[in-house]
Amino acid sequence: MSITLAAKLEALLFLSPEPVALEALAQATEAEPDAVGAALDQLAGCYAQEGRGLVLRELAGGFSLCSHPEAEECARQLFARPRTPALTAAQAETLAIIAYLQPVSRPEIARIRGVNAESAAATLLERGLVEESGRSQFGAVLYRTTDLFLKLFGLRGIDQLPPISAFEAPPELEAELRERLLRAGEARAGV
Repeated sequence: MSITLAAKLEALLFLSPEPVALEALAQATEAEPDAVGAALDQLAGCYAQEGRGLVLRELAGGFSLCSHPEAEECARQLFARPRTPALTAAQAETLAIIAYLQPVSRPEIARIRGVNAESAAATLLERGLVEESGRSQFGAVLYRTTDLFLKLFGLRGIDQLPPISAFEAPPELEAELRERLLRAGEARAGV
């Protein structure tokens, strides 16, 4: 008995701990990319039916089987283990700067934040949210986000980040932030 292309894709996605690109799925199944896309749509439709515990999501440039969001609390109870501590404000600021300006160096991050970014960048690097992506013309290490960042934030690509204009700073911080960002932009452009 032969299984369908959708069933083969389901098996491959079940086995993979990371999102798998459409091209890799096509190569593994020896099927045309259009046929794989149609089978993924069919599979997503099956999982979208009410009452299913899994969903098919497109994340970090690939496809992944994920538990349904409503099963999260049950999963937390079953797999209760020490959680990675939440990001500190400094780490979150540093990660946002890297995400929006990548590739970006630690001195640039420090200029924007107004304080040293070494510890925050090191922690983000250790957690796998950012990685080194070369060196600036002055020799500073450049950072960019990783696929783990995309996966954790549920993004297909960096282009899905919310626009900066959607951020509303408290009035008392708005002028200071605007000035810091303008100075950092001018410094980056060499003005």
